Amino acid sequence: MTQRPVPGDRRVYVDKQSPQAYKAMLTTAQTVREVAAEAGLDRILVELVNIRVSQLNACAFCLSRHTGAALRAGETAQRLGVLPAWRDTELFSPRERAALALAEATTRPADAEAQNTAYAEARGALTDDEISAVIWVAISINAFNRVSVMSKHPVRDSTAAPSS
Repeated sequence: MTQRPVPGDRRVYVDKQSPQAYKAMLTTAQTVREVAAEAGLDRILVELVNIRVSQLNACAFCLSRHTGAALRAGETAQRLGVLPAWRDTELFSPRERAALALAEATTRPADAEAQNTAYAEARGALTDDEISAVIWVAISINAFNRVSVMSKHPVRDSTAAPSS
């Protein structure tokens, strides 16, 4: 069920209200991108993690941003379309599947069984550096999801003509 904004529901954009905290998040995100690159995670895999976590958190703003980034990095519309059902396809490599499972377990930390299963799968497909990087990417996008969801950041139509 989609929630509609309550009339008069004017949210505080916490990133604008507390810019020093948001700037620290941006610095952390840059470090996480560097860690991911150094670990050998390509841009597409990082964006798949960002998108999957954003799907789980229902963050429209981050979904819009990272879907575009994934497409620009060379991801296909088909794989993006089936990402919510990634376990039911053969479109994702064992490495991608391990990263997605680990990202989901990081996003839902209360599910200890899923965490154990995801970690075991990750151990078989990813190096220690890659495991660490995937977890940091998931932690980072989870934080940004919360900022955007709680602020109700709008998603604007990127295909609409600019108004004059």
